[in-house]
Amino acid sequence: MSAHPPAILLMGPTASGKTAAALHLFDRFPVELISVDSALVFRDMDIGTAKPDRATLARYPHRLVDVISPEEAYSAARFRDEALAAMAEAIARGKVPLLVGGTMLYYKALREGLSDLPQADPALRAELEAKAAAYGWPALHAELAQLDPVTATRLHPTDSQRVSRALEICQLTGRPMSALLAEQQREPLPWNLLPLALAPSDRAVLHQRIAERFAQMLEQGFMDEMHMLRAKYRLHGGLPSMRCVGYRQVWEVLEGEAPAAELLDRGIFATRQLAKRQITWLRADPTAEVFDCLAPDLIARVESRVARFLEQQKV
Repeated sequence: MSAHPPAILLMGPTASGKTAAALHLFDRFPVELISVDSALVFRDMDIGTAKPDRATLARYPHRLVDVISPEEAYSAARFRDEALAAMAEAIARGKVPLLVGGTMLYYKALREGLSDLPQADPALRAELEAKAAAYGWPALHAELAQLDPVTATRLHPTDSQRVSRALEICQLTGRPMSALLAEQQREPLPWNLLPLALAPSDRAVLHQRIAERFAQMLEQGFMDEMHMLRAKYRLHGGLPSMRCVGYRQVWEVLEGEAPAAELLDRGIFATRQLAKRQITWLRADPTAEVFDCLAPDLIARVESRVARFLEQQKV
């Protein structure tokens, strides 16, 4: 038995069945649910985030859901602070934290801490965004590849937020972000973690799930939700909320930047790309125990593993 308190991480790509597994574990064990999802933090963004409905959230409370307005930004640093606080509160109530979601950067921040990198420079950020508007983010990604090839390799050419941040750090420090990160001293998180990863044995099946889910979102009124958000909040396309997968594609249609007839295909493609990045993160984690998210007995297998872990922890 570890001297550190126990916590469970339930990770996986979009549409891998994380929520269903988490709700089952909540019914079966003394756990508290903590969301690890950069989209679920936004209030009123429900359909496009596949957020559990109000009845489900009432029965299965999730920490770090509906935290901020779509007008605001939520950082990995804030997530780490609030997740650690929620974990400590769960333990104080005699519960085990169960962190569930697909934002791999948040898991990394939680487990490894945050790097001592320079603060954002608004003037430089504006300069980079103006340059991107003129030449496109792939051009800035190519520039990053010259300055910091290690970081550029792991970033998608259109990942504006991270490409911009990496270039900003290069220009502010004169050094690649990857080199600065490599020098950081990491202290182990004082928790005994059980990292579980739900990953597909067949990508084609996961892709079909993604396609069906995005089509269902549109049928449930995704466009109407976006109209409501635009009427209720002061939004623009550069906000983190409107860069979320699905929301970006709907925004572009409403702004006349993309044809409505292509929305379904563009939304499915973007979600598949997200899932691909999530799976890449999971494969790079040697500590995660992988479960086939397509297996018919997935939940039973996950339950069995969690039961053994909690028994070892004397919970």
